[in-house]
Amino acid sequence: MEDDQPPPPGSRRPGGRTARTRAAVRDAVLTGLAEQGYPALTVEYVAEHSGVHKTTLYRRWGSLEGLVADALDLAGEDAWTAPDTGSLDGDLRALAREVVDSFSDPALSAAPTAFVGAAFQSERAAEALRAFYTERFSRCEAVVDRALARGEAPEGTDAGAVVRAVSAPLFLRLFVTREPLDTELADQSARATLAAVAAGAFVPPSVLPGSGAEPDKG
Repeated sequence: MEDDQPPPPGSRRPGGRTARTRAAVRDAVLTGLAEQGYPALTVEYVAEHSGVHKTTLYRRWGSLEGLVADALDLAGEDAWTAPDTGSLDGDLRALAREVVDSFSDPALSAAPTAFVGAAFQSERAAEALRAFYTERFSRCEAVVDRALARGEAPEGTDAGAVVRAVSAPLFLRLFVTREPLDTELADQSARATLAAVAAGAFVPPSVLPGSGAEPDKG
């Protein structure tokens, strides 16, 4: 039924009319966030721009926070995969450059920037943002898994820590210091992360040689 609650993150998505309704609402939320930001976004705006009645929005999503959280959940349902250039160096550069490219284009960056802002004002939006990036970083870990298989990284390297490290300096500039980004900075971040990988900086102390513990290969 169209009035069913949106499914929790990670569950099977509905099809047909329900899916079309969620997509229309998602698009309206993204447009509103990009145009007005979270503080100015209202349920009335979403209703007007999605064609879904306000009472239906409240019944199904409960609040503006619910609408934003569900829109971010839907935003993560894409076919994006991590780059596969054939080397860890190339993959890290590609990941870093993708961050720069995404946030250098005003049309692409408006909504994700607004989501980050919403996360500072709404705990539910913050939870949705964490879930989104947890999923996205999980997909990125493939670049480290392949590097381990090629012998480009020490055994036991923490894949999650590596893929977070390559983007962390870029997000610092984007959302904390508000400094400009460019390809040179993306490549610099990739080089620094690659050097740290080679030095074993992402191998937990418990699995370093001589610790007596075996690397976690799961």
